[in-house]
Order: sequence, then C-alpha cells, then structure tokens
Amino acid sequence: MTGAPRFDPLPVAEWGDDAVAMLRSYVGERAEQYLTGEPDAVRVPNVLGTLAHHPRLALPWLDFSAHLMRDADLDARLRELMVLRVGWRTRARYEWVQHVRLAPRFGITPAEIETVAGIAPPETAATWTPLEADLLAATDQLLDDSRIDDATWARLAAVLTPQELIEVVFTVGSYACLAMMFKTFDVRLDPEIADLPFPEFPEEGPR
Repeated sequence: MTGAPRFDPLPVAEWGDDAVAMLRSYVGERAEQYLTGEPDAVRVPNVLGTLAHHPRLALPWLDFSAHLMRDADLDARLRELMVLRVGWRTRARYEWVQHVRLAPRFGITPAEIETVAGIAPPETAATWTPLEADLLAATDQLLDDSRIDDATWARLAAVLTPQELIEVVFTVGSYACLAMMFKTFDVRLDPEIADLPFPEFPEEGPR
C-alpha cells in the first residue's frame, strides 16, 4: 500500500443528510460526539468516512453488519475467530488490526490470535474445541472454494442451528467483502490503532 488512499475519508463538515443518517443508524446516540463540529469532537473512523461517499449503500450494509456483530445467534467468540481468520487470509490490514484489538473482549488470547495466523510456536499454540476447529476450517473452505465441504458441514450441522449455519456463511462472506473494500480503497489505519501490537503479515508464505 503506497501513496494516498484512493478515497480520502469524507470530512464530517462535508456530509449530507444521508451520511448523517448512516452514522446515527450505526452508532445511535454516540453519533452526536462525531457531529459537533468542535475541535474536540470524536474522530470519525476511516472506514465510516470512506463509506460516507455512498451513504445510501452504506446504511443498509452497516445495518447488516450490525446484526452480525450485535444480534446474531452465533456465539460472539466463534464469530470473531472466523473474522480474524478472514482478515489474516485476505491480508486486509485494517480488518485484521481492528479485530485483533477487539479480540480480548471475546476471550481470545494473544496466543490464539497467533494460532489463527498460523505463526504461533507449537508450545504456545491454542487448543481449539472441535467446534472452533471446524469453524476455522469452514472459513478457509469458504475463502478457497466458496463452499463448506460435506464432512465439515456434517459436523457443524450436528451442533449448530440452521440460523447459526446461515450466519457462518454470511459472516465469512461479509468480512471478505469488507476486506476487498479496505484493500481496494487503501483505507488507512486510524491513528488510535496504528501503533497497537499485532502480528504482521509475512511478505510471502503459507496463509
């Protein structure tokens, strides 16, 4: 990633009513912290500033993303393990760093993060539950083949509800799409997360 972002985040002062509605729908009452116009206003994350260029599309997309993050049937830790795997496999730095930052909220340890990335030494590697291992395998299969194989599906279907199974596919697909956006638009890390410690992507090698 070199040079400037392909879309500079749109400054709040240039937002129209649709963009303001997008923000309010996504963050609720906290939106006013971003919209004050004062020098000490909370900084809009680069992802939202980028999406503000097309708020009519962004608003329903963010509603969908909010459902996956806040209202899904699938356990939040399981979701985050899949999202981390998507971020690592797609080499989407913005997505990866954001979810490494969020991981402790869901009981995901630094050693488990390194294991998701395939870079943990054997003595520190996480021991996944059978369900966690199958979901990480399913994530790879969806990224590689756009389909969960029959054996993995059978094991997942034995323990997850139909609603959770559907959310597995939509979670991987949603965050793969976001990875495309982050990388294609060259969305930069926000200053508050740019210096956080996180496993770096290798230049080459297995994913």
